[in-house]
Amino acid sequence: MASVPSIKLRDGNSIPQLGLGVWQVDPNITARVVTDAIEAGYRSIDTAEGYNNEQGVGDAIKRTSVPRSELFITSKLRNGGHARDLALASFDATMKALGLEQLDMFLIHWPVPSQGKYVEAWKTLVELKTQGRIRSIGVSNFNQDHLERIIGETGEAPVVNQIELHPRFQQRDKRAFHKQHDIVIESWSPLGSGRMLDDPTIAQIAKKHGKSAAQTIIHWHLQEGLIVIPKSTHKERIVENFDVFGFELDADDMAKIKGLDQSRGRVGSDPATASFLF
Repeated sequence: MASVPSIKLRDGNSIPQLGLGVWQVDPNITARVVTDAIEAGYRSIDTAEGYNNEQGVGDAIKRTSVPRSELFITSKLRNGGHARDLALASFDATMKALGLEQLDMFLIHWPVPSQGKYVEAWKTLVELKTQGRIRSIGVSNFNQDHLERIIGETGEAPVVNQIELHPRFQQRDKRAFHKQHDIVIESWSPLGSGRMLDDPTIAQIAKKHGKSAAQTIIHWHLQEGLIVIPKSTHKERIVENFDVFGFELDADDMAKIKGLDQSRGRVGSDPATASFLF
């Protein structure tokens, strides 16, 4: 079984660079999907309160023989829970659903700037980390202005920012700021919600290396130094998405993929304007 590289976070903890995302995984099959992933070698699982499947992740954790210390479990605070009392209650519900005493990482799911409470949410995460209930804290879908504000008002930077990132939306304009503040980027929708799988440039590179389009894209994320959390509900694809080691994209491959970047390549919501609550 392949050994997944780890990325050292600024707080001293380490996260596997490749994990399983369970966004849009039916709660009724989540336990099976996560069990399949753990059996395939995945040790990092990424869920969220808004996915309504934390219970299934918790069931899989309970049934596995893999020691808890070898698993890295991430969840995210719901958009409607930014106020301190709501955030504390939501976190308690998350821990109950997951069946855990301590969470490896907890993220603010979206900044929802129109609501104006993400600093309060961040202060609550800092509080929970200080209490030892969370090992690492971070954010998701935060733009630079959101990051600057929480760092400026608390003095604590997130260790991770999970953002939409794939070959058609590479977010290179964000990389320097993240590097400067030692914030690791984690890619959600790493395959462009499946839209990158039919790209002819990716297909050409994949054929050259004897890999699938998905394997090629996932390996590109790894080579870019990003954390990547592809999602699948199919056991064979979960296994395939983990088999992304033992080959290397050369400079020509990387240049071709870099050329796929589009300023309008986003498939998800814009964090500057997203105001949905859940």
